[in-house]
Amino acid sequence: MAILNYAPPVSPYIEILHQDDDILVLNKPSGLLSVPGKAVEHKDSLQLRVQRVFPTATIVHRLDMATSGLMLMALNKDSHRHLSRQFELRQTSKRYQAWVWGTLENKAGSVELPLICDWPNRPKQMVDHERGKPALTYYKTLEQQAQCAKVELIPVTGRSHQLRVHMLSLGHPILGDRLYAHADALAMAKRLQLHACEISFCHPKSQEKLTFSSPSPF
Repeated sequence: MAILNYAPPVSPYIEILHQDDDILVLNKPSGLLSVPGKAVEHKDSLQLRVQRVFPTATIVHRLDMATSGLMLMALNKDSHRHLSRQFELRQTSKRYQAWVWGTLENKAGSVELPLICDWPNRPKQMVDHERGKPALTYYKTLEQQAQCAKVELIPVTGRSHQLRVHMLSLGHPILGDRLYAHADALAMAKRLQLHACEISFCHPKSQEKLTFSSPSPF
């Protein structure tokens, strides 16, 4: 599926929440790619913008284009290696907030369904019990309204579109999701209602445990 009418927000151009000699913590807006796309018109991305100011900055994890919130970048090779290792070993923790369709039967629980790329419909992902990679998400209802619920989502694994597909599998697609939401859920929001609101990790040099948060914009 091609990116249609890519017009990422430009104000603020970059939002830096923390900066030191080794890392950057940034707030990515919805609608901006984490890394450049293949097409020339899709080059604008968080990575490109940051590297114009910090040429040594490298991406250690990504957020979907439509997802907003916290992203971490390394400013040197040692930091990149250290942070990448933390993500690989699941020593980091991330917390998201989302608005989803309907009322969840269980106010809290988990979804453990293996995911794989739905190749004919890429970039969509799908549940596949034979070939999919393990994926685990914890969820909790924070607020209930008539047609939708605000939920907290904690991914243990970091599969592509994991939170979006796992909530869909429960029958509660995320509002404004152009890939997975049905017409009613899509119409309830102009953007994907998914925000990376908290990230915790160990600083690559000091080994100090750090936690950063970003209030949900919706």
